[in-house]
Amino acid sequence: MRIALFSDTYRPQINGVTNTLDKLVKYFEENDIQYKIFAPKYDYENEADNTERFYSLKFFLYPECRLALPNLFRISQSLSEFKPDIIHIMTEFNMGITGLIYGKKHNIPTISSYTTNFSQYTEYYNLEFLKQPIWDYMRWFHNQNSITLCPSNEAQKLLNRNGISNTSLFSRGIDSHKFNPSFRNEGLRKKLGIENKTVFLYVGRVSTEKDMDVLNESYRSIREEYKDTALIITGDGPYLEECKKMFPDDTIYTGFKKGEELAEIYASSDIFVCPSSTETFGNVVLEAMASGLAVIGADAGGIREIIEHRQNGLKFKAKNSAELACCMKEFIENNNLRDYIKSNGLKSAKSRTWNKIIDCLYVSYCEVLKRNKAVSA
Repeated sequence: MRIALFSDTYRPQINGVTNTLDKLVKYFEENDIQYKIFAPKYDYENEADNTERFYSLKFFLYPECRLALPNLFRISQSLSEFKPDIIHIMTEFNMGITGLIYGKKHNIPTISSYTTNFSQYTEYYNLEFLKQPIWDYMRWFHNQNSITLCPSNEAQKLLNRNGISNTSLFSRGIDSHKFNPSFRNEGLRKKLGIENKTVFLYVGRVSTEKDMDVLNESYRSIREEYKDTALIITGDGPYLEECKKMFPDDTIYTGFKKGEELAEIYASSDIFVCPSSTETFGNVVLEAMASGLAVIGADAGGIREIIEHRQNGLKFKAKNSAELACCMKEFIENNNLRDYIKSNGLKSAKSRTWNKIIDCLYVSYCEVLKRNKAVSA
């Protein structure tokens, strides 16, 4: 099988889409599946032969995605030589449109992925007037594909409610070798001045749509009662400077981290908090579970499905800082509950291997190919 992948974000950017692409590439290579990636160009030297890059501009709602300027002639020539069986479209912008158009023109089945709730982002940027046009575009784009893959049942329901019906589930996994409790580093805790404290951790893009204001309000109320606590914010984004003004002065900002450094920060913390109510899945929650942390997440989007309340984590009503503070307080006071949640979280993470998940995706590829051949016959 030959698969062409089109994406408006890729290495060196680190986000849910690029993480999924990396896992797909690893799976394809291990299973002798031929692939070719078409993606935006960054200042990135380490390039594989089977990846083609194109000049691009930042997208204001989500800078990790780029508005690429694809060279249609070069793409057409490359695909004519590669002869893909399936085109998998990871994002809905210029690169995705290019893949869709080529597939339609040459009768190659296309599969799209839905990964980001752009319509919800409009609420955070005073752009609500764009919500309906965004859904109109999403319907036009995704309904032209054989299947639209969703990372969670909640995302699938959201698309169905908005007129996108040809959906299927393609969840996400976790590499428990890269994220696990063995990376806990007491030296790092000492260096950060948190060795005798209960440490809360946030990892992710630092932006307003991640509900950072909710985390701030909750943590401030906790700090009034519990002095031996600390908060680490790992990540970067457009809201970082505002967060530095908003959060308590002793909040620790590590900046963007990856690899072993990120794994150490996870494992060296105690409680993970995901305040965001806009996640289509929530990879960071799985990473935290695999790292041995007790997790707290908003009861919304993909997080709602990952966390079983009081089994492998605690959930709070989305955007409700008082409920989040209660969850944080309960983990501080109840060590038995925290240990129980951590143990179950580790089991949950270990059950979500990427190979199992991509095996199911491969079955979807085969079914789409079979249907396309039947229609063409």
